[in-house]
Amino acid sequence: MTWLDRENPARLAVELTIHERMLLASLLEQLVDVLFDDSDPAMQRLLPDAYRDDEEAAAEFRRFTAEGLAERKIANARSVLDAVGNNVEGVQEPEDRVIVLDDVHAKQWLRALADLRLIIANRLGIERDDDEGRTDDAAVPLQQSYQWLGELQESIVHALDK
Repeated sequence: MTWLDRENPARLAVELTIHERMLLASLLEQLVDVLFDDSDPAMQRLLPDAYRDDEEAAAEFRRFTAEGLAERKIANARSVLDAVGNNVEGVQEPEDRVIVLDDVHAKQWLRALADLRLIIANRLGIERDDDEGRTDDAAVPLQQSYQWLGELQESIVHALDK
């Protein structure tokens, strides 16, 4: 799935099938939508309060930082969308695509994948690493996406550590 580029070890190569690219593109588009919707409960996971014991200080901090943080998260998501090809629906033949990332783009990927996992964790009711979250039939696709994103994230981290 992910490996170092043999021609340039400073770059990382990520291979995704058309289905993986379509899934990732769809999830990233949803992430951008969430970041524009202050009323979505997942926003609390994406932009948590800096001062949990002081609502006034938390509101003041959020007033000065939330927009900039959201903009950076949107930029990360759009960078990954550009790399996977956000218009993959018109592809007739199933094709794999190798995406080569430099260090800056790899970090954007890691941040965007973390944000996606936070949103899905919120939807599943996962609060900590050892939580299972919802397991009803409707939660199965979310659980699978959550696991796959974690595996992709882990493979990028391991490749960067080499």
